[in-house]
Amino acid sequence: MTALKLFRHSPKRKLLSLTFRVQRIVSAVSLCAALTQASPAQQSEHPTADLLSELIRLDTSNPPGNEGKIAEFLAERLRPLGFDIHIVTTPETGKAHFIARLKGDGSKRPVLLAAHADVVGVEREKWTVDPFAGVVREGYIYGRGAIDFKGGLAVFTRAVIRLARERLPLHRDVILLSEADEESGRYNTTWLADSHWDLIDCEFALNEGGWIIKDDRGGVQYVSISTADKRSVPVIVTATGSSTHSSMPTPDNPILTLAKALTRLADIETPLELTSSTREFLSTLARTSSPPLSDNLNTLLNGKDPKLIQRADQEISQNPLLHALTRNTIAPVMLKAGFRGNVIPGSAEATINLRLIPGTDLDALISSIRRVIDDDRVNVSLALPNTPEGARAAALLKQTANLQPSPKNTSLYRALEQSAHSIWPERPVTTYLFQAGTDAIAWRSRGVPVYGVYPYPISAEDLRRMHGNDERVSIQSLEQGTELIYKTLIQLESE
Repeated sequence: MTALKLFRHSPKRKLLSLTFRVQRIVSAVSLCAALTQASPAQQSEHPTADLLSELIRLDTSNPPGNEGKIAEFLAERLRPLGFDIHIVTTPETGKAHFIARLKGDGSKRPVLLAAHADVVGVEREKWTVDPFAGVVREGYIYGRGAIDFKGGLAVFTRAVIRLARERLPLHRDVILLSEADEESGRYNTTWLADSHWDLIDCEFALNEGGWIIKDDRGGVQYVSISTADKRSVPVIVTATGSSTHSSMPTPDNPILTLAKALTRLADIETPLELTSSTREFLSTLARTSSPPLSDNLNTLLNGKDPKLIQRADQEISQNPLLHALTRNTIAPVMLKAGFRGNVIPGSAEATINLRLIPGTDLDALISSIRRVIDDDRVNVSLALPNTPEGARAAALLKQTANLQPSPKNTSLYRALEQSAHSIWPERPVTTYLFQAGTDAIAWRSRGVPVYGVYPYPISAEDLRRMHGNDERVSIQSLEQGTELIYKTLIQLESE
């Protein structure tokens, strides 16, 4: 036998052959691993949840905001997909708006998806998890902004990414906006619209607002789409008195005077006011609820006996959300008094936050507050226009003076409605007056219809955590919300 034949049948030849096979397997595994690392979003089981975790880990508590971090983060992900990217910096360092435009053929006007990137602060010691770690626990993403509104930003972003990757021909531009300064105001969307309207001019817009609420069994009870917001107005209540040494108190101590005024204010119950959208919403809630809530809602909407209506109102108002929807609300939010432990100050001040139903006569409401307090030592007035808070309030009042709710007869509202029905069949969709405020004023004041939705089903327990401790949103809800917004954009193209 030749040396070659001996080698072919030798143990050394078999060992080398096995080595080559192992190397090929290792190379294939390495290639798969590299591909997986190169495109994590494509491989991820829950890409919207993963994106939300990353957004939460970028701390944008406002103040100071630092929304520029999210602008850069999103730019890196969207620019390679063909989006036109604009990062609009503001005069405040680190504060920036992010605008990504997916181009259509221009035969229809753009649609805007707007979500704010800043969040409110936290009381860290009251959280059970790190509020800025994007923790995943028992099917939920935990963190500040999970609901308000980084969850919405993640949903909007994933929906437009899917649209871009599928390379569908579009009739209209799709604009994604990650907003700065929604939570504390100076360089918010009003500033952006005033200075860069050409980048965000649109036919209609999606924003935060209405709720997709779960019932007690975990299914969706209803989908509400906000078409208007209540107005937020700061009012200053100031008590004056004698400033003196605390060892010699006088009867006109302004802190005590203010305390008495606030106690009287706590007894105010503003009258019931139902807008057309609130009536539609409460009617929907009545149909999807059980007694006694459904009975009380029907009495409130259709009753003739004033005493029964009042009793139903009292029962319904045990729910803070329903109470806020059906009347103007008055809430003390800040106190300021004193400067030393041994001095009775000459004045004490409280900031009162009014949340007003559109069309409310503000002067009449302030006059009623003065009558209830009924004390010459107490002044009730709007924040002074020469203060930042007063200037913003005055501008907001001017902007919102004659605003009307966004109409239902638009392509975007119909697309939202049809998409919601496709995901949650037979679940009602209703208009809604948003009980808080949003940055939608920047668009509505220019005649742009705006429709608000927190685009993920949440429970009453989840809702209570918003702006509170252990804020969270479920991974399943994020997936459903992404599907809702994606289908809405597709449906919009077909109209």
